[in-house]
Parts: sequence; C-alpha cells; structure tokens
Amino acid sequence: EVQLVESGGGYVQPGGSLRLSCASSGFTFDDYTIGWFRQAPGKEREGVSLINSRDGSTYYEDSVKGRFTISTDNTKNTVYLQMNSLKAEDTAVYYCAAGEGYALVLPSEYNYWGQGTQVTVSS
Repeated sequence: EVQLVESGGGYVQPGGSLRLSCASSGFTFDDYTIGWFRQAPGKEREGVSLINSRDGSTYYEDSVKGRFTISTDNTKNTVYLQMNSLKAEDTAVYYCAAGEGYALVLPSEYNYWGQGTQVTVSS
C-alpha cells in the first residue's frame, strides 16, 4: 500500500522558516515526480515545487523561487520542502504527491497524495 505522510507544518511569523517532510512507503522513487502542492481556503490547489527522481531536476512556482527548496533523501524515501522567508500568503494546507512520470505539473497527473499539513504564517 502506497502511503505519503506529511509533517512539519505549524504556525510561524512572517519571515520565519519551516521544513516540511513527506515520508513515503509502498513504492520507490524511481521514475516518479514528487510534488508539493498547497491549497488555501477558497482557492484551488496549486503546485509549489516538484522534483524529478530520474535526474533530480526541480521546478518552483514563481512566488516561492529563492525562498523554498525541495530535496530528497532516497535512503529514507523522504522528500523535504525547506521554506524560508515565509509570507502570510504562504498560509495553506500543504500536500505532497507522487506521480509516475517526469515533470508532472497538474494535480490530476499525480497518483498518490498525503493527508496534508497546515502552514499558518501570521504575526
């Protein structure tokens, strides 16, 4: 059974940092795209960042470039999202997802999803 479990969310002041983790089981990262998405109240789910297991290439949504970093620890089957210089507009539930294939962008292209972790940025 494939499982993705996010952790690391919480409450942080603007300018602060959080590191999200996505621990996976039931599959290996080979030839998967692992993505981080977020969904704020009343808004559609949007892609934040992704990493391609095939070659380690990454993608970041424009609003998080230079602030967020995605990485993997293949020995632990875990994907991380380091979030620095957080802003109020980063507040959302963050989800990790895994999809078979390369550079998957749309949520509909992902096969497996975690339950989400809440990130709240507020003073």
